[in-house]
Amino acid sequence: MAAPASAEPVPLLDLELRPHRSLPPVGFTVLMAVLGVVGFATGVLFLAIGAWPVFGFLGLDVLGLYVAFRISYARARTTADRLRLAGDALTVDRMRPRRPVERWTFQPYWLRVVLDEGTGAGRPRLVLTSHGRRLEVGAFLGPDERARVAGLLRDALRRYREPADLSPSTSVMS
Repeated sequence: MAAPASAEPVPLLDLELRPHRSLPPVGFTVLMAVLGVVGFATGVLFLAIGAWPVFGFLGLDVLGLYVAFRISYARARTTADRLRLAGDALTVDRMRPRRPVERWTFQPYWLRVVLDEGTGAGRPRLVLTSHGRRLEVGAFLGPDERARVAGLLRDALRRYREPADLSPSTSVMS
């Protein structure tokens, strides 16, 4: 008796790209506490010399930084590009806050991975191209991370085109 065939092919590549946030939550708490204490102490000094509106503006500065960091952390949790090479398709799913998941599908045999270094002050871009379609992936990654992802993609596409080496590759980048 034969085992049932799997509905999902084994992926040659499964990458999830997420933006990196360099300030951990503990560091954020410490930073906000220090800013709050310094802002409050400075505000009290301004109150003492009669410049009472400055006290409120110092509080607004700290509140503005707090809101900006919270938004940044929320986007880091929900923004991602997932690249999956399985079967006869490379799929790219883009997940962003409060938007439906966007999906692109490419035939991997014809797909090219271009690491566009840009001209002038432009930042390097990692672009997938096939049949006149172009898609930038990992826009939030740094230059070294983009180069590493390009290498992983090229290696997986090479293994797809030359099926003698079928070992899967799975990783997460953040």
